[in-house]
Amino acid sequence: MKKVMEGQQCKFKNPIMPGFYPDPSICRVGEDFYLVTSTFAYFPGVPIFQSRDLVNWKQIGNVLDRPSQLNLEGAGHSQGIFAPTIRYHEGTFYMITTNVSHGGNFVVTATDPVGPWSDPYFIEGAEGIDPTIFFDDGKAYYLGTRPCSQGVRYNGNWEVWLKELDLTTMKLVGDSHVLWRGAMVDVIWPEGPHLYKIDEYYYLLIAEGGTGPNHAVTVARSKSLTEGFVGNPNNPIITHRHLGKRYPIVNVGHADLVQGANGQWFMVMLASRPYGGSFSNLGRETFLASVDWEDGWPVVNEGRGILEEQGIVSLTPAPVEPPLRTDHFDSDKLGLQWMFLRNPQKDLYSLTERKGYLRLKLKPQTLKEKENSSFVCLRQRHMDYVAGTVMEFVPQSVHETAGLVVIQNDQYHVRIERAMTEQQQVLRVMSWIDGQETRIAQIMLDSDASRVYIKMAALGQQLSFYFSTDGSQYHLVAEQVDTSSLSTEVAGGFVGCCIGMFSTSNGEPSDQVADFDWFEYGSY
Repeated sequence: MKKVMEGQQCKFKNPIMPGFYPDPSICRVGEDFYLVTSTFAYFPGVPIFQSRDLVNWKQIGNVLDRPSQLNLEGAGHSQGIFAPTIRYHEGTFYMITTNVSHGGNFVVTATDPVGPWSDPYFIEGAEGIDPTIFFDDGKAYYLGTRPCSQGVRYNGNWEVWLKELDLTTMKLVGDSHVLWRGAMVDVIWPEGPHLYKIDEYYYLLIAEGGTGPNHAVTVARSKSLTEGFVGNPNNPIITHRHLGKRYPIVNVGHADLVQGANGQWFMVMLASRPYGGSFSNLGRETFLASVDWEDGWPVVNEGRGILEEQGIVSLTPAPVEPPLRTDHFDSDKLGLQWMFLRNPQKDLYSLTERKGYLRLKLKPQTLKEKENSSFVCLRQRHMDYVAGTVMEFVPQSVHETAGLVVIQNDQYHVRIERAMTEQQQVLRVMSWIDGQETRIAQIMLDSDASRVYIKMAALGQQLSFYFSTDGSQYHLVAEQVDTSSLSTEVAGGFVGCCIGMFSTSNGEPSDQVADFDWFEYGSY
């Protein structure tokens, strides 16, 4: 193993990517690190980040930013794009992933990580999920997971398999090889596999135990690429399954290894931070750990063996600009942090029809359906946060509404919206929990007040809603609304909460628009 060179120490705080950034994969090119994560039913897909120190990350693009690359029609929140892997080889970046809703496993390529990335090469015969790509001795190999080829004895009885990939045709060739079925007895869901050639061994890193509290990272090695993989006697090399559901960091797994230019090794992985009890509203986030080598095996956070909220890297700090707290929508394009649910309709929004405003067109689709609705969002990244906007919108019928929402999936969200009831303008707070609608609070608005400031403020699981007509004096609409139902533990799935602006005509045609002057989001 290459020894770590002495360098400037940089303290970091976990998670390095707070919020809904699961299934991280990482590679290094020169002094630059590149990281991608899963996006499921959100568009654009697979954000890509760049860093020099593994601590300060800047989003430089989205790998799947065109409809020709990503079909999300009808996808559930936790369908769509699963577990991307990013790799670099001889001047080309490769991102390989699964669209579980349309087409299966595919590869896209680029010579510049900023893009543009190619249209997908779907890989015929690549059954299963969680693919990766591995380069060795002039050849490329596809590595993935699939149901056990000897017969599935129980749910989650899968295996890791490998087959050569012809990069000129993007087709699988040669024989298929089963490499490993995981470390534990009756293991479930061996997934997220990655291969590395380090000295004389091939190392196979996987996750197993499911992506919840029993998640774990295990490793095997072999001197042959296609057979003889033997698990580390100390498996799992990291897990929090033994620490309980209320530990500050849970669900640890799905990792990728990377070596810095100074020789130091690191691991990125997903984990969750429950709060207000065992509730993970932020979803699965990206964490960082140091890796040492002992007797030819990786040791994660030596001497501690678990993920910690703080750590040290021996890389030169390279600060990047923090994300904007307020977006004034002055550009003709949305920033890279913004997302839509599924593929956005062509006339969904505009930044040019009214300069300096985000204009959302009212569409019949709502957030309660597996459709694309008029909704633009970003990830919730803090337990305590404030999100607000100023909206110019006056509904003309009882079907037309617009406002702010925090959403987990199509069955779970809480929103504040302007609406109309029996010719009266109102502002109301609504919850949609397990498919059941509840009006939490409602106030009357002056029908002449076309411009309304709305804000939501969270302290842990308690979310309060406010409004103003002048932007300075805010009034309470609803106080301490419990949001624990927006957690993964209640709502299910693989995503975290997102916050954004929406408008809808609730199933009816409409030519109305809602204009948003700015949007702000930040932590206390």
